[in-house]
Amino acid sequence: MFLGLTGVAAGEAEKIHQISAELCKTCHQEVYRQWSGSMHAKSTALSDPIHGAFYQTEVGDPTQEGQIHKKSGKFPVCLQCHAPNAARDKTTKLDAKPAYSEGVNCVACHTLTNYKGIRGEDGKLRLGLQSYELSEKLQAPQGFNRGLQQLTASGDLFGGAAASGGDSKKPNPHLGEAVEFEGKKIPALPMEGNPTQMKTNNACMGCHDQRDNPHGVPLCLTGSEYNMSKSDVNCLACHMPIAEGVADHSMGGGHNPGMLKRSVVFDLTTQRDGDNIKAKVLLKNQQPHSLPTGAPFRNIYLKLSAYNDKGEILWENAAGHPAESDAQAYLVYVMADDAGKPAPPPEATKLGKDTRLKPHEERTLQYQIPAKGVVLVRGELYYNLMWPQLAKRFEQLPEELRAPILIAEAERAMPSP
Repeated sequence: MFLGLTGVAAGEAEKIHQISAELCKTCHQEVYRQWSGSMHAKSTALSDPIHGAFYQTEVGDPTQEGQIHKKSGKFPVCLQCHAPNAARDKTTKLDAKPAYSEGVNCVACHTLTNYKGIRGEDGKLRLGLQSYELSEKLQAPQGFNRGLQQLTASGDLFGGAAASGGDSKKPNPHLGEAVEFEGKKIPALPMEGNPTQMKTNNACMGCHDQRDNPHGVPLCLTGSEYNMSKSDVNCLACHMPIAEGVADHSMGGGHNPGMLKRSVVFDLTTQRDGDNIKAKVLLKNQQPHSLPTGAPFRNIYLKLSAYNDKGEILWENAAGHPAESDAQAYLVYVMADDAGKPAPPPEATKLGKDTRLKPHEERTLQYQIPAKGVVLVRGELYYNLMWPQLAKRFEQLPEELRAPILIAEAERAMPSP
């Protein structure tokens, strides 16, 4: 049996949401390259080790059919965001088709036609695909606006050939008919313009607004945080900037060092005051949402150290992680159990403390450092994808996912008094 680019037997009918990104790659090679390195391409329990660890605990094997969420006994709602094409087919066997294992692939986003909001008429959350109307046509920021060209061509002796441009002979499946390109047969993939959906936050909020655990505790509130900021800059401006006329489909976020480094202004000032040094650390959130945002176990911490002329540490704000010894240096969103103790997201029954930077918040942390022998004060800001206790619990995960990432640093030399 021959399997084509989409993983479907030749001659077998296929719905548009079952089209693999490999087919799109035929023409959109650079966009495919960007997307294939993104977390959207790695969103499923098959590809994202952190999500996969939780999925195995809360649901089960992502390669098996008929899996249910253990606590609710229902179809896993996480698939509505993490494997939307599989969710459309009500399957939990994510390796059954490439379009399932590809997570949030091309057709997963480009078949969303209208965002209805994450609250249904009954007030309950409708997550991921549940918050959208879907289409069997690809949705695009602009589409093909050729009406005027067709009108003028009707009275043109040459049929509008001159106006059609140099690409008029290039086969295009988005015009509604199957084509053959570079020896490959590509099915008709009709496309229409939908800028209201594809050029606004509507493209993002179904999955990135709010998510609750089975106890009704919000795990992610990025949409609410954005609304709090009253920003007019939409998600795509930062996460999908336009370069040479094409939106960047790498969609950088919490796994992207470049995005992390530009997310915050980090500065350090020092001043001698008798036998002490007064140090001030400036943190300014550049984002229209909290920092960090998204998964609740993401956190940021400050490491502030004073050194002598041999590069030896004379003073530090915390020995190791500052969670216990320097609370102001730890930016975190805590989930708690009934007793108020920290709890994993699926098990939390209420919110704990939230010390993250609010949208556009500017915060100054102050320290007093013994000045004797100090020639340099250095500040380092670290980002973590997981709480320290969670990193220990999931020690089977790759080190790069459990280790802190340096996202900002600042130094101030201390002249002799």
